[in-house]
Amino acid sequence: MPHHPHQATAPFHGHAVVRAAFVSGMLGWGIGFYGPPIFLYAVMSATGWSVALVSAAITLHYLFGAFVVSLLPRLHARFGVPRVTLIGSCLASAGVLGWACAHQHWQLFAAALLTGAGWVTMSAAGINAMITPWFNRKRPMALSKAYNGASVGGMVFAPLWSLLIAQFGFPVAACIVGASTLFIMFWLTRRVLSLTPAMLGQSPDGAPPDATDDPGANGTSARQGAPSTTPSLPGPSLWRSRRFQTLAAAMSLSLFAQSGLVSHLYSLLVPMLGPQGAGWSMTLMTACAMLGRMLYARALATTRERRMLSCASYAMQMCGVALLMTTSGPGVQLWCGLVLFGAGIGNTISLPPLIAQADFAAVDVARVVALIVAISQALYAFAPLTFSLLLRIEPAHLWLFAGALFLQALAMLTLWSGRARR
Repeated sequence: MPHHPHQATAPFHGHAVVRAAFVSGMLGWGIGFYGPPIFLYAVMSATGWSVALVSAAITLHYLFGAFVVSLLPRLHARFGVPRVTLIGSCLASAGVLGWACAHQHWQLFAAALLTGAGWVTMSAAGINAMITPWFNRKRPMALSKAYNGASVGGMVFAPLWSLLIAQFGFPVAACIVGASTLFIMFWLTRRVLSLTPAMLGQSPDGAPPDATDDPGANGTSARQGAPSTTPSLPGPSLWRSRRFQTLAAAMSLSLFAQSGLVSHLYSLLVPMLGPQGAGWSMTLMTACAMLGRMLYARALATTRERRMLSCASYAMQMCGVALLMTTSGPGVQLWCGLVLFGAGIGNTISLPPLIAQADFAAVDVARVVALIVAISQALYAFAPLTFSLLLRIEPAHLWLFAGALFLQALAMLTLWSGRARR
């Protein structure tokens, strides 16, 4: 492509893409991850349906989303990231309205299909696809900043859903959120995400267009990540890789524990703190998730052991769960538990793609990320329903937290077992 002088001095568009991905993540997780726990409470209050029934709809929401995630690389290749993302936002917005207006069981499950298909285009795998063309060596920090949209989504949407539903009712709240999401995503996809480095004459990381590729362009510097000689694992060979198996298993176990606990945590906190207090406690937890993600992103600059950092994050979450399990009411112990558990939430999502950058060849990273996200979501789709069954065993909250604690410990051991022997 010919070089244009005015393009050389233009600001690096990758930074705008990071901001757009941040907003996409905020809306996607605000609807698709932090929304369902509040949808569960709102639907049960409006219809009187059982917790098991509504939890089953949430399971379908995650499970169908996992299926769509597995198709995202092909959908992106055929239709482009901007178009797929915009269609996903339309589906998510329509699905939220379906949750709010469901009066029959089939309507609830149809709404779950829409939200499940929609939110994943704006979340982890979708964000990775937005960022990848623009960043190589600086991708870890770019992804961490973009994934912070997930935490802000929790900070904003947990109290926002509660406030809107309390003031206007669930249907009106769904219309407000859905219409706002459509407007924002239409603007972002048309003005920001539709541009590519080739269209602007720019190179990844904002380097000069004629710069040679860094030998560590597989996503990390040589000091931080895997060496450039990491062999590719095409076809079935990837599935036989111990690094892939342990990474996928650890992400699945940790997200199963996290999703199952988060989906019921709001309802458990309402009797102690009230609906508004429970909403603000979720905000505190997700604010800690954003802080934890940024601290761990900075730590990546000084260590090659990304798996070790992820294990430390799991251990921190386990301490938080243990505090929540043994608390008897509002107090310092409750808030400390929420802080520690929340500080690891963001890393559960953001660290596995960065581990993939360090452990696999550059040509395999996108495939690995899509697969581990799809596998983990397919499994943690059953977490809300499974944890709802634990609530039937007395004392209910002890079994709920103990189950999460066990799964987090297993995830930590699994991830540690896949460390490369250097």
